[in-house]
Amino acid sequence: MNTAAKRLIPSAVAPAPWWRGATIYQIYPRSFLDTNGDGVGDLPGIIERLDYVASLGVEAIWVSPFFKSPMADFGYDIADYRAVDPIFGTLEDFDRLVAKAHGLNLKVIIDQVLSHTSDQHAWFKESRQSRDNPKSDWYVWADAREDGTPPNNWLSIFGGVAWTWEPRRGQYYLHNFLSEQPDLNFHNADVRQASLDNMRFWLDRGVDGLRLDAINFCFHDAALRDNPARPKHLRKAKGVSADNPYGFQWHRFNNTQPEMLPYLEDIRRMLDEYPDVVALGEISSDDSTATVAEYTQPGRLHMAYSFELLSNDSSPAHIRATVETLRQRAPQSWPCWTISNHDVERVVSRWGRSMAAPHMATQLSCLVACLRGSVCVFQGEELGLAEADVPFESLRDPYGIAFWPTFKGRDGCRTPLPWDASPRGGFSSAEPWLPVPHQHLQLSVEAQESDTSSALHGFRRLLEWRKTLPLLINGDIEFVASTTSVLAFRRFDSTGSMLAAFNLSGEPASLALPGISVLHAIGGHGLPEGSFASATLQLPGHGVAFFALAAP
Repeated sequence: MNTAAKRLIPSAVAPAPWWRGATIYQIYPRSFLDTNGDGVGDLPGIIERLDYVASLGVEAIWVSPFFKSPMADFGYDIADYRAVDPIFGTLEDFDRLVAKAHGLNLKVIIDQVLSHTSDQHAWFKESRQSRDNPKSDWYVWADAREDGTPPNNWLSIFGGVAWTWEPRRGQYYLHNFLSEQPDLNFHNADVRQASLDNMRFWLDRGVDGLRLDAINFCFHDAALRDNPARPKHLRKAKGVSADNPYGFQWHRFNNTQPEMLPYLEDIRRMLDEYPDVVALGEISSDDSTATVAEYTQPGRLHMAYSFELLSNDSSPAHIRATVETLRQRAPQSWPCWTISNHDVERVVSRWGRSMAAPHMATQLSCLVACLRGSVCVFQGEELGLAEADVPFESLRDPYGIAFWPTFKGRDGCRTPLPWDASPRGGFSSAEPWLPVPHQHLQLSVEAQESDTSSALHGFRRLLEWRKTLPLLINGDIEFVASTTSVLAFRRFDSTGSMLAAFNLSGEPASLALPGISVLHAIGGHGLPEGSFASATLQLPGHGVAFFALAAP
């Protein structure tokens, strides 16, 4: 065949990876569905309700830790990376879960907690015994200062000093989280390889992705330099309570070290051996968008999310600044956005406070789904669940117990999913590990299934509608003028352009948009719609508007 003829044959265009633009549904196993009557959710419970998850229109599930653990931090303290904790089931149950999910065309992402283990892990039990055993250098150990105090000023996210004394070695060990969560020493090549091997174990079982917990905490400063103090007016660190001394420092040396970048590339090379697998990183650093940009460069993580949109600030200015800053710093990266998860107050309470409109949950899901990127939603978000008020005597989260009453911890977002209006919400035949709030029973799956105006039906309609607009999946993004209550942006690609606008207040609002040429309104999302007249956009309280735009 001659060269001219070859040119007439269109080249095959590789389809976009499944995770680009995907909606990922986070399942917190303890609180999803209990099938064996012990009050704790389990893997068979996830299998039993996967049809429900698939009915939402999501592309993937992210399953929070189900590994063997003493549960000091409810699974994020792992005692065996390759075993399922008996309270959740068995490895065979996990294999059935993957098979069922794939049969429903759902991808499966699982948590991997690399930076630390449980203090009950066999590695740590050996490491703590002496300074010369085979695992002696697998954790971060350091001698005391001359006066017996810890080697530096590093603090734990969960409050207090980040060092605990181990009398068997006569040294301190580092823990960026609970003292029951000792930090691994990733400067040790054997530790790095062991973590790769553990990830490969689950990839070989068919998982489609790994959510890498606190991934920027793997490496510490080998010189153990003190962190510098923050100025008093900047002491509120992201993701921690206002009275937590963790916010008193810039965390220059206990996380986000440069040695992590080549290790991310090691992880990516391993992942690239498996087709269609994704790595999603969780980032919490002093400048998280900068870290996300760095960690998602080519050859590193596929995507990452940070805590900017998990904060209390729901202002259009904050949302716009977050998205634009990441776009400027990493224009080629693919972002992932989340406004709720298992670590923060539920978004309807956090952003709506006491003034939330009935459809606000759907509006907020619509907002995050219309940004450029992929989306993580937390179980119950589709029901519009508000934060539960868990009394002190029922708290299980050590973080909340330590900081009560100024900070009530993470239990309020982790209460069991209400499947029906019975006293235990159809979650368990036994007393649940956390109480099911009475107000959640009114928003149960069963109740909302029979009400076509419910948040559940709104969520389904939203995801179905989103799939009809390729611009929202693959298009670029550009913000336009906004006010203190209205966020507006343009989504566009080579085929067209559309305007998306959101009124984040409960009062009617208007926005002047001179020079915008509207072709027609785009409806079908089921939310209160705004109108466009005389170059002015009019929006009802918590309303939205979508318009096709003329080419510039």
